[in-house]
Amino acid sequence: MTLQLSRRGFLATLPAAAAAAPSLPSRPLRGIFPIVATPFTESKALDYDDLAKEVAFLEKCGVHGMVWPQLASEYMTLSKEERMRGMEVIAAAAKNRKASLVFGVQGASLTAAMEYLKKAEDLKPDALIAIPPSEAKTIDDYDRYYSTLAESTQRPIFVQTTGGAKGITPSVDFLIALAKKHPNLGYIKEEAEPVTTRMIGLAEARPTIKGVFSGNAGKGMLYEWRLGMDGTMPGSPYSDIYVRIWDAWQAGDRDRARLVFSQLLLMINLDSVVPGARQYVMKRRGVFKTAVSRRQPVKLSPKAVEEIEFCLAALKPYFKA
Repeated sequence: MTLQLSRRGFLATLPAAAAAAPSLPSRPLRGIFPIVATPFTESKALDYDDLAKEVAFLEKCGVHGMVWPQLASEYMTLSKEERMRGMEVIAAAAKNRKASLVFGVQGASLTAAMEYLKKAEDLKPDALIAIPPSEAKTIDDYDRYYSTLAESTQRPIFVQTTGGAKGITPSVDFLIALAKKHPNLGYIKEEAEPVTTRMIGLAEARPTIKGVFSGNAGKGMLYEWRLGMDGTMPGSPYSDIYVRIWDAWQAGDRDRARLVFSQLLLMINLDSVVPGARQYVMKRRGVFKTAVSRRQPVKLSPKAVEEIEFCLAALKPYFKA
């Protein structure tokens, strides 16, 4: 079965409830929704104990939601079995916690994505998110992919605008049309350039578009919030710092938000200057046992560690966990 097949075959296998009108989210989909990092052992096996521990860490940080797995989770290095079990571990760890839970159900094809969606449905998260299919050939393939996912669940689904097939970027008009057909697709994680222009276009289509989030480590989030956007999905290591900034902004203390954000930007910058900085910080903060990544070797020089510690020192007064 491929992206080219009709949705009928998929939908016939789903419970009748899936075909009902999409329900409203069980919790507000607004605020700081970090992408949960994936921990690995020294032998590069997925560390499920640390994955559960990270959920507790994020809750202490005061996040409004948590999302797994996505690009910052190194999801493309994970096997199907690891993703399935990882969702189970996170769902169990997140039970009865305040933060909204969002599971990534993307797949290279519609067939793969449907398997993850069915698993997620069993675990009852608050929402889903899906990166576009990398095997797509046309924008019509994107339409079939997202439409089938939307018709297969009553839960809200965030449409991520990047990470799919090369050369195919969903236009703002396409996203709005998709949300008109399927109201539970009215949530967008916008990362395609020009990001701000596209976000403004999406926001102008409210209430068809129900939520507009950014990625890219939240680098433009203060401006985005000034424009009325709904939140951001950054990496996990500095989650409490993002929450501090959000809280200050929502309280009208723009000066404090600017101050803390400027200090956070030093660490965000190190992610590209010092590869492995994120993994180091997750270990440094006691969330993970290792700084191991499957995507790249993490071998930090003494000078690199010195720079991380120098920039991190400015954020320590704002730590919650």
